[in-house]
Amino acid sequence: SVVLYFVPLTCMAMTVPFLIRAVSQSLANLGSRVGTLSAVSTVGSFLGTAGIGYVLIPLVANSTTMFGCAGVLALLATVYFAVFARRLDARAGAGAGKLTAIWVWLGLSVFLAQRQETAKLGDAVELFRGNSHFGMLQVVQVGPNSRYYLNDFLAQNIYDPEAGQSTAMFSYMLSELARAYTPEVKSALCIGMGVGIVPMDFARAGTRVDVVEINPAVVPLAEEFFDFESAKVNVIIDDGRHFLNAATNRYDAVILDAFLGDSSPAHLMSREAFAAMRRCLNEGGVLVINCFGELDARRNYFTASLDRTLRAVFKSVKIHAQGNGNLFFVASDQSELRRLHETDFTKVHPQARRWTEGAFARELTMKPEDGIVLTDDYNPVDYYDAANREELRKSLAFSMRGR
Repeated sequence: SVVLYFVPLTCMAMTVPFLIRAVSQSLANLGSRVGTLSAVSTVGSFLGTAGIGYVLIPLVANSTTMFGCAGVLALLATVYFAVFARRLDARAGAGAGKLTAIWVWLGLSVFLAQRQETAKLGDAVELFRGNSHFGMLQVVQVGPNSRYYLNDFLAQNIYDPEAGQSTAMFSYMLSELARAYTPEVKSALCIGMGVGIVPMDFARAGTRVDVVEINPAVVPLAEEFFDFESAKVNVIIDDGRHFLNAATNRYDAVILDAFLGDSSPAHLMSREAFAAMRRCLNEGGVLVINCFGELDARRNYFTASLDRTLRAVFKSVKIHAQGNGNLFFVASDQSELRRLHETDFTKVHPQARRWTEGAFARELTMKPEDGIVLTDDYNPVDYYDAANREELRKSLAFSMRGR
């Protein structure tokens, strides 16, 4: 952080005072010069922020933006040394050396980045790549039976196009836990679409499904590569919390499967958010949450806090896990959560069956004192869980690279 932020921000803060000193010949025009430079700086900041937020992030890959900025800076340095430094012959030699170093560094960076990009894909075939407001989206095929959906190089789901099924355990846990603990799932709300695996599972069983997805770029991708049929569900492009605050429909199951890279959005993991989800449930309905968390007493702050927060809103909470860091919470106003239906594991893809059976069989309990009740006013999970999330991100990235 010191290298990435402190040094460049310090240099940027020095720019305006340096320019004021450079352009001011006397105190007589100092105020005018300062006002002009401040105005130019303000306009530049506004245009830069708007350009990044509304043009570069949604339309241009991050790597292209980064190398483009580096190229512009190198070009400015070239113009400076080529035009202004010539006036001082003593600096001409030094300027040529600096120019050479700048362009060699830039070329080497581009070359190494391209090599790293190739290494990330390995022998996989990239079927799709596109930028969005929420990171770069990719679809990567590895052999005939594994199609990966990646967000910023992190695998979000794996699909077997020949079988028409996901090979990821969580895809089955979300729908099957809802069915196991609910008398009947006639209606479901999915907060977070992924690539549509879970919503389609419900829809094919005759369930009325509403899907809230914040990223509009995901929908056509899911339709083209993951057999998602948007006509069979009701897709709403919206933030999950915003939708919940205005929701009037009631559901037998609410599925919370919202991720931004390696973590769940904090504004969907608070007491107030869970209270809004509870208001959307029919009597006897359940909330099922997919998340990543640690169980070790020294690192389970998020897991224990999530459990404690859910218990502050719902009467009954259960936790299922297989042991790979993937946790599933089931919460309900039922006086006692118990399985009402047997799960047919023969429907699960063979690659995920053992993991799914293990997660169903393993129920966990947490110590309340290891966590807190998370609220909109105080939700420090991003801070306390930072080390776990960094480790998860590395694990997901390296697992994909190993493919």
